[in-house]
Amino acid sequence: MSEITEAFRPSNNTLAVSGGAARSRANSPTAMDFDVWRAGFRATVQQHIDGFVRARCEEHLHGPGGEAAASVLTEFVRDGKSLRSTFAYLGWRCGSGENGVAVRAAASLELLHAFALLQDDVMDDSQQRRGRPAAHVQLAEWHRRQGLFGSARFGEAAAVLLGDLCLVWAEQMLRECGLDEHALARAWSSYDGMRSELAAGQLADLLNDVAGTPPLQQVLDIARRKSGNYTVRRPLELGAHLAGCTPSVLAILGEYGTLIGEAFQIRDDVLGVFGHPSVTGKPIGDDVRERKATTVVTLAQQSAAPGVGAKLRAVWHEQTLDDAAVEHACALIESTGARTRAEQMIDERVDRALHLLNGPDFEPWTRHALTEMALICSDRAS
Repeated sequence: MSEITEAFRPSNNTLAVSGGAARSRANSPTAMDFDVWRAGFRATVQQHIDGFVRARCEEHLHGPGGEAAASVLTEFVRDGKSLRSTFAYLGWRCGSGENGVAVRAAASLELLHAFALLQDDVMDDSQQRRGRPAAHVQLAEWHRRQGLFGSARFGEAAAVLLGDLCLVWAEQMLRECGLDEHALARAWSSYDGMRSELAAGQLADLLNDVAGTPPLQQVLDIARRKSGNYTVRRPLELGAHLAGCTPSVLAILGEYGTLIGEAFQIRDDVLGVFGHPSVTGKPIGDDVRERKATTVVTLAQQSAAPGVGAKLRAVWHEQTLDDAAVEHACALIESTGARTRAEQMIDERVDRALHLLNGPDFEPWTRHALTEMALICSDRAS
């Protein structure tokens, strides 16, 4: 990993972060250097994941059906953004130096994420993931092509079980990463909490979606528990615990992680309504199609004029929505100013998070890396 880290040398012209200043990464030398480092890191993480999943599939998935499932799974765990593993490794770097074993430990979080995505797609009946048919759709199609008997829900059931395997294998990969038992012992409580929070947050999200128009603070709290913390804060804390970081560093990382996790989820909610399918890999207005109670949708419902609000409520009570209805609903949401307010909420959180990094607790490398990751999470198109 040394040659990868050396490729990222923070310059003195750090991006401005105060007063809501523009934070574009475009043409920034620091951003370009970090992108080189991140590309190398992601490639290393992918090598770890590919090797581990391939070995586990060869060990546990046999016969034609097992081979088909293994093929779907090995493809599914590729091409991710590696956000969680990156944050975990940056948490490690806040208390320790470069370490290839720590990279392998961080990579295990990508299997935990695969578990969450596999089951989330089943729960949401999502047809696409990263521009390809979702895993349960692929498995259902395999079942159909084979002319097999049994439940039409074969694809969903098989995808849930592949998710279960990823959950088990994620812990196994972390446990066998090569770090000493004392480092792992410091992290298990954080790891267990992250997994419980993820599942409990997902359940709360399901309940929220059927609750009509929940208050914004409730939506934000669920988004924080379901996605924000699990994407940023908990991986950072996991890596920091593995490295034995001081309580002061852990406290700052926790606050930074909460803020950037919320910004990440609000951005996800913006993309869920306004993202382009060719970039997001999902149908346009996917959150509208699924009647999700996201921050953007809730902001729209709370700020809409009476006539617009009535139209939005009517859309939410339709049994099915065709493309024209989804497009109309997205236009209604835009007209309320919800997207503008969501962008403001993102900016506020990023500004507060970046100010936390200005103290003496962080080396220049980690400070710049955390700055770049904050911008990547909050200003993205997919």
